Amino acid sequence: QVQLVESGGGLVQAGGSLRLSCAASGRTFSSYAMGWFRQAPGKEREFVAAISWIGGFTRYADSVKGRFTISRDNAKNTVYLQMNSLKPEDMAVYYCAASRAATLPTRLDEYAYWGQGIQVTVSS
Repeated sequence: QVQLVESGGGLVQAGGSLRLSCAASGRTFSSYAMGWFRQAPGKEREFVAAISWIGGFTRYADSVKGRFTISRDNAKNTVYLQMNSLKPEDMAVYYCAASRAATLPTRLDEYAYWGQGIQVTVSS
C-alpha cells in the first residue's frame, strides 16, 4: 500500500514557475514508477510526466516537454514536478500516482495508487 500527498500548488502568473511535491508513505517507494497527471474542468485526466523507479528514465506529454521536469528522491520518498513557463492551459488539478509497471506508464489504468490532487491556477 502506498499513500501519496501532493503539495506546492497555488496561483501563479503566466510565465511563472511552481514546483509540486508528492510525498509517499511506505518502504517500497523506490520500487514504483511515478507519474503526474492533470485534470482541467470539463476534461479528462491526462498524462503529464513519468519517471522510472530508479529515476534514470523520464517521459513527458508533448504539451509540457521542455517546460516541466519530473524528478525523484528515493531517500525522501518524494517525487517532484518542476513547472516553468506556465501557461493558462496548464491550469488544472494535478495528481501524482504510483505504478508497478516496468516501463514508463502513461495510461491511468497502469497506476495503482493516487494522491488526492492539488490545484494549480495560472492567471493570464
